Amino acid sequence: MPIDLARTDTFARRHIGPDENEIAQMLQTLNASSLDTFIETVVPEVVRSGHPLKLDPAFSEHELLTELKKIAAQNKVYRSYIGMGYYDTITPPVILRNIIENPGWYTQYTPYQAEIAQGRLEALINFQTMVMDLTGFEIANASLLDEGTAAAEAMAMFYSIKKQPQPAQFFISGACHPQTIGVVQTRAQALGIEIIVGRHQEADFSEKIFGALLQYPATDGAVEDYRGFCKAAHEAGALVAVAADLLSLALLTPPGEFGADAAVGNTQRFGVPLGYGGPHAAYLATRDAYKRQMPGRLIGVSVDSQGHKAYRMSLQTREQHIRREKATSNICTAQVLLAVIAGMYAVYHGPEGLKKIAERVHGLTKVLAAGLKRLGYRILHDDFFDTLRIDISDHSLDAILAKAEVRQINFRRHSDGTLGIALDETVGAGDLTALFDIFALSPAMRDDFTVEKLAAEMAPGYNGVMQRRSAYLQHPVFNKYHSETEMLRYLRRLEAKDLSLTTSMIPLGSCTMKLNATAEMLPVTWPELGKLHPFAPVEQTAGYHEIFRQLSSWLAEITGFAAVSLQPNAGAQGEYAGLLVIRAYHEHRGEGQRNVCLIPSSAHGTNPASAVMAGMEVIVVKCDDLGNIEAADLKAKAGQHRGKLAALMVTYPSTHGVFEEAIKEICAIVHANGGQVYMDGANLNAQVGLCRPAELGADVCHVNLHKTFCIPHGGGGPGMGPIGVASHLAPYLPSHPVIATTGIAGGQHGIGPVSAAPWGSANILVISWAYIAMMGGDGLTQATKAAILNANYMAQRLSKYYPILYRGAHGGVAHEFILDLRSFKASAGVEVEDIAKRLMDYGFHAPTVSFPVPGTLMIEPTESESKEELDRFCEAMMAIRREIEEIEAAVADHEKNVLKNAPHTAEMVAADEWNFSYSREKAAFPLPWVRERKFWPAVGRIDNAYGDRNLVCACPPVEAYEK
Repeated sequence: MPIDLARTDTFARRHIGPDENEIAQMLQTLNASSLDTFIETVVPEVVRSGHPLKLDPAFSEHELLTELKKIAAQNKVYRSYIGMGYYDTITPPVILRNIIENPGWYTQYTPYQAEIAQGRLEALINFQTMVMDLTGFEIANASLLDEGTAAAEAMAMFYSIKKQPQPAQFFISGACHPQTIGVVQTRAQALGIEIIVGRHQEADFSEKIFGALLQYPATDGAVEDYRGFCKAAHEAGALVAVAADLLSLALLTPPGEFGADAAVGNTQRFGVPLGYGGPHAAYLATRDAYKRQMPGRLIGVSVDSQGHKAYRMSLQTREQHIRREKATSNICTAQVLLAVIAGMYAVYHGPEGLKKIAERVHGLTKVLAAGLKRLGYRILHDDFFDTLRIDISDHSLDAILAKAEVRQINFRRHSDGTLGIALDETVGAGDLTALFDIFALSPAMRDDFTVEKLAAEMAPGYNGVMQRRSAYLQHPVFNKYHSETEMLRYLRRLEAKDLSLTTSMIPLGSCTMKLNATAEMLPVTWPELGKLHPFAPVEQTAGYHEIFRQLSSWLAEITGFAAVSLQPNAGAQGEYAGLLVIRAYHEHRGEGQRNVCLIPSSAHGTNPASAVMAGMEVIVVKCDDLGNIEAADLKAKAGQHRGKLAALMVTYPSTHGVFEEAIKEICAIVHANGGQVYMDGANLNAQVGLCRPAELGADVCHVNLHKTFCIPHGGGGPGMGPIGVASHLAPYLPSHPVIATTGIAGGQHGIGPVSAAPWGSANILVISWAYIAMMGGDGLTQATKAAILNANYMAQRLSKYYPILYRGAHGGVAHEFILDLRSFKASAGVEVEDIAKRLMDYGFHAPTVSFPVPGTLMIEPTESESKEELDRFCEAMMAIRREIEEIEAAVADHEKNVLKNAPHTAEMVAADEWNFSYSREKAAFPLPWVRERKFWPAVGRIDNAYGDRNLVCACPPVEAYEK
């Protein structure tokens, strides 16, 4: 027998939790002879592809990192002075190691279960307070996707507030960043809002204009006094949003003080690497009067069962599920991990540190301006913060650019031939000397001045007309953790309050909380990938574009589609982009009247919200008692709206966790009535390698890379939602106003940009690229089979204790299943929330609560969890069922029992008084193995109603800590 040279330590066996023995044991429980035979009974033959994935052979982890180093080396990391909202930054190492590179922070889920998410909720309160203080507003959300998206959300918020009848108009200053203008125009077109781009100095507020957007400082660096503009807008009944650079507000008068109604922007330069465009956390701040119209997530302060202060998501948290087609935005558009980083940057530096950084950047810019004037150049604006616009008309632009190329330096080139230079906190005196050498086109131009001599001649600080007078970041949290020792301990304290995948499985249906492998995550912080400006010349980014090409082709192979756009940087944004592509397709064919979107009653709340954002009218389609789309109702409504039908949004497998055998028939009905089929990719983890959306009849599908393809959830963001489309939709994929995307995606009839950066959050695309490269076609297919097996094994074990609400034709479930808990309300007074909170005492995050059916739990184990972990969760649920039986049998009190009082904190269990009818041991250590790995919830059950009545969205005052 020849020696086998193949690697034995394959990545797939590290990623997939159950080994061969565990798989055999689970199959025995399910009375199945083999995994393939079992999959054939669960996945209907009519939907199976019969098309094995044609992907490159799988890399080992070592081979992957070696190969990726070669690809990343193709990128040329120039010093970029481009600006336009993106800056190089210094990530404090204590934040880099303990947040960005720490799975205790990046594997957390969205903080819906607040009692086990107090650490990141406090971090987000810090972020909100930082934004409120620096912008001068009373309220701020807990992050948005990027500055362009935040500006579009501000426009939509103003539109909702003003209730302006059509034709409504929104004014944008031509001094805004071009990518921001583009994203707002895309959103406005879908909503039927007319955009007017012009000089803000000449704005004429007609009665049709309901709002306006300004840039501060302007895109070319000018600092202007907008007080007169805001006054004129208000007199005409319009509201004003200001896209503000957050670091500049350490020195400049904040928008909330000069008359603006909202501020938006990007917090990237607060310690978050450039990453060729993302991920970065945007912000939106506004007046307290508009808090109920404010988009995104809002973190507030409430109290727990013991009367202690506790944080929770407030107001908008449930908007998309409650309001659905009436929702004004998608809350699944946050960047939590990046907001945590930015907020901690402010905590670490504090107000004085931030001011010193801002003053240093501004001081260097003043020195640069003085030196360029000495060299004979004209600076177009006298009042600036960190960016100059330079008149090159009397000099050789080609010669300057040639010298810059030799030194590997990028400038911004304006359309009128002027050059822009934006400085950042990484710049030093040596960088200015290099710039002076570039602009000194002859020895005669360069006199004997030096950076140090110029600096000695200048007064420090910002002395322009918009000088800030107000204080900021006065709360103790921003003034006590400035040594690395104290910062390290603070970060560790917060991390310990949060349950992440480092603690236990997070079995959330529809959210696919799987392994985020270390080998996938390591490259994210490589400088070859992290230090590239998103608008750097494409010839400097060959490595990234190789990754884009490969990832796009792999996703196309996996989904069966002809083309892929990587631009949408969230799943909800993928939905929005896909629907816009469908609308563009109809309009290009002269059928612009098609605006009706059919959505099943079981759909994710993001679906109707996205449809409304895309300017569509939502019509709900019924589901039958088995959870399937009711074909007769679909057919009737598709026929009724035949002339206006634009699309059907469908999730597959269904939101109920079932492979609907009629999916091809459903798609055919929609096509027969002139519509397109949008497939929600939330459940793609049950399809990869087994069936392909395009073959099922879908025309477009978004791919949640933060679910199926291993980008970590990061506590509620980052995410990525690329869309795959059939060939007839490819010409309409998103474009970009700064960097052409047609080389990889985006067609000649492309919709406008949906993200500020051309390829969305490019930095984290590397994670999904690495996952697919290490799994290969066989590994991906095996992972899907394991995910389906794990779900069915759990469903089989738990079915003896809880009803399984929906099953497929042969009794199986897909990769997730729903437990029906509704009967316990009548039998024991137990709500689904009580079971969710009690699971915390067992060391688990609850499955998805009350979605898609109220009073239920939707469980998805993923392929990454071992049989041992699945059994632990099942044992916890079985134990909880016995606790319910004690209530039903009147052994335990109907109101004062272990479920109603859950979760139990260490403080409760260790208290001198114990006024409960059950033991402390039962409260805290309900099963023997809990002792070995106890996770203590940081607070008791939180009073949600109190929090909504007494909304506080900033760090509480110092006095609150004394109480």
